Amino acid sequence: MAQKHTTTVVIGAGHSGLAMSYRLRERGIDHVVLERGQIADSWRHGRWDSLRLLTPNWQAELPGARYSGTDPDGYLTMPEVVDHIVDYARIASAPVVSSTAVERVSAIDGGYRVQTDAGEWHAKTVVAATGACTLPNIPALADGVPAGVRQLSPLDYRSPAMLDDGGVLVVGASASGVQLAEEIALSGRRVVISTGEHVRMPRTYRGHDIFWWMHHAGVLDERYDEVDDIVRARHVPSPQLIGSPERRELHLGTLQDHGVEVVGRLGMIRDGVALFSGGLANVTRLADLKQERLLDRFDEWALQSGRADGIPPHRPEPVTVPAQPRLKLDLVAEGISTIIWATGFTADYSWLDVPVVDRKGRVVHDGGVTEAKGLYVLGTSLLRRRRSTYINGAAQDSDDLAAHLDATLAGDSRAARVPA
Repeated sequence: MAQKHTTTVVIGAGHSGLAMSYRLRERGIDHVVLERGQIADSWRHGRWDSLRLLTPNWQAELPGARYSGTDPDGYLTMPEVVDHIVDYARIASAPVVSSTAVERVSAIDGGYRVQTDAGEWHAKTVVAATGACTLPNIPALADGVPAGVRQLSPLDYRSPAMLDDGGVLVVGASASGVQLAEEIALSGRRVVISTGEHVRMPRTYRGHDIFWWMHHAGVLDERYDEVDDIVRARHVPSPQLIGSPERRELHLGTLQDHGVEVVGRLGMIRDGVALFSGGLANVTRLADLKQERLLDRFDEWALQSGRADGIPPHRPEPVTVPAQPRLKLDLVAEGISTIIWATGFTADYSWLDVPVVDRKGRVVHDGGVTEAKGLYVLGTSLLRRRRSTYINGAAQDSDDLAAHLDATLAGDSRAARVPA
């Protein structure tokens, strides 16, 4: 096949890739968006049926497209997210080439060779916008799971109806873990959830959604270069929240109300027996303490800004867990038929043949800018700001990186640093 040429190749037609396309079109930069499947492919697949966004609808805005629906405080379902992104592709007039899987990106004189299963592109610059949730992060201790116990990740799970009869062990208590544990428990199955460090937040506080507070109090605008330990911060678990129409709470306490057994962090599986840490009470107290500090910050902002709205603070009750939680679980003997590894995700950059990937498979970058001239990454957690983790974070991130990319193409020495 003949080589094709463009100035910029954007890899991935999710919300981040499309936002970058919008910014490049604003700047008159010739580009193409390569997508292995369809637009919003990762939102179409690898999501369970009942999932909704954690963020309210008003935060689903993208560059050039503010939310204009009738339910700004609701939470989009996955089909609605797909429709939202597909509509945005039209608004952005994005030059998407679908059903084109990128197999290898390598450096050449003057830019990059992008090899796909449908031909080859040459470009001066490349933006990897494939997202941070490509592969499930399954721990090595999963090798000790008995052969008869089914193992799933949140990318595999769809609904309780697909599960085998028997109990379920959910490992991980971030947003995905607590949501799946609740749904499965409500289907009538026995559920045990294993938790280590976790982040607790109320769904609403003083009359507003928790994201309203994080947005207005400036939490979401904290920059990556203002964080003490950016590597750790980028891997903090997602908060224990659920986007339900009734804006209900979801945390370890509500799970216990549904009959879910809460245990400590899974340390190993030996001879078919899962062994858990005894530090459950400590990590639970720590999560409550951090929640209190966050709400203190909101109260201080409300007082200083005059936005208290006359609603007094009402702090959530601390979560109570067993003083002596279970330390062992014989998976087969106690009827556990399924383990769901809600232990996070990782990006897949196996196709990136440029020396910017560390030994853990992560792209090394400074706010999305790699050391390889003209190579960028977009759409990952806390890329540029705390809001980068969520859909509307792509608006500012893409603007910053498009400015840097434009300056790089122009040979501007100022491109050595991303604009603040």
